[in-house]
Amino acid sequence: MKFNELGLIAPILKALTAQGYAEPTPIQRQAIPPALKGRDVLGCAQTGTGKTCAFAAPILQRLHADVVVGPRYIRALILTPTRELALQIQESFEAYGKYLPLRSTVIFGGVGQAPQVERLKNGVDILVATPGRLGDLYGQKLIDLSRLEIFVLDEADRMLDMGFIHDVRRILGWLPAQKQTLFFSATMPPEVQGLVDSL
Repeated sequence: MKFNELGLIAPILKALTAQGYAEPTPIQRQAIPPALKGRDVLGCAQTGTGKTCAFAAPILQRLHADVVVGPRYIRALILTPTRELALQIQESFEAYGKYLPLRSTVIFGGVGQAPQVERLKNGVDILVATPGRLGDLYGQKLIDLSRLEIFVLDEADRMLDMGFIHDVRRILGWLPAQKQTLFFSATMPPEVQGLVDSL
């Protein structure tokens, strides 16, 4: 199977080809078609199996299909446990969305918030975030998630291991009830299964 058999549009296929992608991995083959249809997806896959592409490509395509006229607002949120992962995911969105007019940015703790806040004020379609910094900026009323369309929880089991599960539950309470949820975890411990069931 090739990427062009998954239902992806030409600008995304062109970007994937430029990144050296030829054949989709199992998680990409299984997750991309239902995600493109707007369905919720629960993916169990190890790190390094291409799951960022499995959620990023459908998100880019779905947001591009419904272009928003006027100021940009956060339409997709990707929550991930570490700064390193957040940066990698943001780089992937930039690479796969190279030929699309969508804007993404990343926020994480451990650095000053001013440049991150400035980018948010300029308007973004896609936000990649770690739980701590997202909570900080939301608490300061610098982030509006009321019109969110797609939510991704990445590395759910690592969130649990790192003690972020309560933050995740709190963040879920800020999101609209009607949204597409894409949930990825390398393993499925009972606490993560409980979170899945609540979503």
